[in-house]
Amino acid sequence: MAAAKGKRVYLTWTDEMDTALLAVLVEHHNIGDHAQNGWKPHVYNAAIRNVREKCSVETTKDNIASRCKTFDKHYEIISKILSQSGFGWDWENDKLLIDSDDVWNRYVEANKAAACYKTKVVKNWDAINTIYSKDHATGDGAQTGVESAQVPPEQVDDASPELPQKRQRTGEAILTMLGDMKTSFSDVLKSTEPLPLPQVTPPAEILAVLQVIPDLNRCDMLKYYGKLILNERLFQALMELPMDMRKEWILLLNDS
Repeated sequence: MAAAKGKRVYLTWTDEMDTALLAVLVEHHNIGDHAQNGWKPHVYNAAIRNVREKCSVETTKDNIASRCKTFDKHYEIISKILSQSGFGWDWENDKLLIDSDDVWNRYVEANKAAACYKTKVVKNWDAINTIYSKDHATGDGAQTGVESAQVPPEQVDDASPELPQKRQRTGEAILTMLGDMKTSFSDVLKSTEPLPLPQVTPPAEILAVLQVIPDLNRCDMLKYYGKLILNERLFQALMELPMDMRKEWILLLNDS
């Protein structure tokens, strides 16, 4: 029902309406139908049509845009909470999983806007996360993973609005990482320490082992001496065998 003339018309969104709206937004998100400040016009039209068909409710572009701001707020607050240790998402009950009240109280102390989300039910989180994670990752002022790890959440909240913190852009972060990789690679190339050589048993030691194998004749001894000095693993395998098995095993090498 429309409000009186001159007054703003408010729309109450149901879970069914949210599902119908988000289904359209996810579909068009996946094909890149974002505009600079929202969605392309045909996306709003598709959303209005889908809500009407699925829920028998008339909506407007302003209604859709307003609801999208609500989804965006949910994403901003919940994703920030989930990035901290001690929190998870309860997919069955559509709300936060919190390790303890102490964990929650310490977080809320530094993030007042999150206070109402302790038990708040937010349905369709998977769809909201799909749509808005890309927007926040690529929008103006987006933080890189490196910067997020360096700046604790409370520092962001306590920052003065008149003096916004300088944030590293994605391109700058990539260049920094490439510079670090180049330095590390150069350090490896400059290393003067010789690489360790693989252990090789001296031929004299191999010959001495063969000479003590019972009943191994001279011809066979020389034949397998030639094989063992070229294959360290074969010699190590021979040394693992008890003495009474060495002759039989070494004669089998003639068949390999």
